[in-house]
Amino acid sequence: MAHIVVIGAGQAGSSLCAKLRNLSFEGEITLIGNEPSPPYQRPPLSKAYLLGEMELERLYLRPESFYADNGIALRTGTHVQSIDPVAKTVTTEGETLSYDMLALCTGSTPRRLPDAIGGALDGVHVVRTLADVGAMAPEFTEGKNVLIVGGGYIGLEAAAVAAKKGLKVTLVEMADRILQRVAAPETSDYFRALHTGHGVNILEGVGLDRLIGDTRVTGAKLSDGTELMVDFVIVGVGVAPGSELAKAAGLTLDNGIKTDAQGRTSDPNIWAAGDCASFPYRDTRIRLESVPNAIDQAECIAENMMGAGKDYVAKPWFWSDQYDVKLQIAGLNAGYDRVITRPGDKENSSSFWYYTGNTLLAVDAMNDPRAYMIGKRLIEGGKSPDPAAVADPSVDLKSLM
Repeated sequence: MAHIVVIGAGQAGSSLCAKLRNLSFEGEITLIGNEPSPPYQRPPLSKAYLLGEMELERLYLRPESFYADNGIALRTGTHVQSIDPVAKTVTTEGETLSYDMLALCTGSTPRRLPDAIGGALDGVHVVRTLADVGAMAPEFTEGKNVLIVGGGYIGLEAAAVAAKKGLKVTLVEMADRILQRVAAPETSDYFRALHTGHGVNILEGVGLDRLIGDTRVTGAKLSDGTELMVDFVIVGVGVAPGSELAKAAGLTLDNGIKTDAQGRTSDPNIWAAGDCASFPYRDTRIRLESVPNAIDQAECIAENMMGAGKDYVAKPWFWSDQYDVKLQIAGLNAGYDRVITRPGDKENSSSFWYYTGNTLLAVDAMNDPRAYMIGKRLIEGGKSPDPAAVADPSVDLKSLM
């Protein structure tokens, strides 16, 4: 009987296993995760869960009983030491498993500050796992000084939670503006105003020189010479694809684990999905760090493991929750040369439409689900409305379809 082993018990790994059973795969399935918990959602960790608005069980992607009920051998708290593609085995601390097909859903890991500038001090946190959030939750005490390093979405979400809990928040971003790597100046301006309105001190074009402290962080020196008193630090400076096992096994890497359009790696018996995988997209190759991609790609690979021979066609979309604002993003904005602003129909709502020439690439919608949904449908349908019509609030968006 065929045995499929899935390494990585996150959104992609869990979705892949469930889809295999949904497709009536009758062989053995083993799902290996290095965390002690069953597969859970990550986005609420730094928001609702940290705020105490979501119970632990509600984080779980499926009830714990789901795996046993569906004949999925879930091995939590298990570290995979190596993969042998020739012998087709996976070795953990305790045993060696044989596989017929293997899926790598190893996600991504947060980049940490170097030890040389204080990255290893107590009180310096990253946001990725239940353990990470469990370690930092006691720090969120009203009146404390928190330094957030990095002005991307993770850093801004952490800043929003800290400000809501009454902490004194300073956020430093080395680039000229927050969100510079991922969004237009218009979106940066929107979120800068939102955060400063909630009392967050945002310092742009300023890097961290070093953290100060003997065993625990007590302060920070910035690149402009400023010194801050700090009670704890949250680091949000991006993630790296979880490709160490793949590299050690001799698989081809390219900004993550390189796959073909159907999700196969350079070894025909090994597949990859989620944050760790880079795949063909239009005329380029991308790696998407998002929940929707992890689910859709994993389910497509499950179908291909069953012989479907189907190319994965990504439909990129993302979201971020900060204070009472829901940002929804459709498409990928790489290569845009202009941004069209469309006012929303209520306070604090608007959308920014990214174009290259007359081609619509992406939409950032703040508290404007209608603009997001219509933009998403237009992009997926390959349609590009007249930018002048998009900018005119008297033009009904639906008419642009």
